Amino acid sequence: MSEGKTTIAPDVLISIARLTTLSVEGVSRMCLEPTGVGRLFRRGFQDGVRIEIENETVFVDVNVILQKDVNIRDVSRNIQQQIARSLSEMVGMQVGQVNIHIEDIDYSDDSEA
Repeated sequence: MSEGKTTIAPDVLISIARLTTLSVEGVSRMCLEPTGVGRLFRRGFQDGVRIEIENETVFVDVNVILQKDVNIRDVSRNIQQQIARSLSEMVGMQVGQVNIHIEDIDYSDDSEA
């Protein structure tokens, strides 16, 4: 038997990046659409994630809203590392860059409810 070919739809990569991001401590939710001036320059976001593939290398942009009182730099690095690991391990693709765009901080307080 000869080996077949496996193809992965871009939506699968988007789902992996999105679910991985949401699992990182400090992430409140995805920002489905870039805000402010960024919206003029970034198109093609789906569920807060944009994926580009060049020469079998994945480039990821993620828009997130973080929880209050977190270290933004640490959470951002953690998101980058987790997405790169997930994509590499799950689909075997090389990851070029994972860019994190912090769109807002969630200051809502659920304990007051």
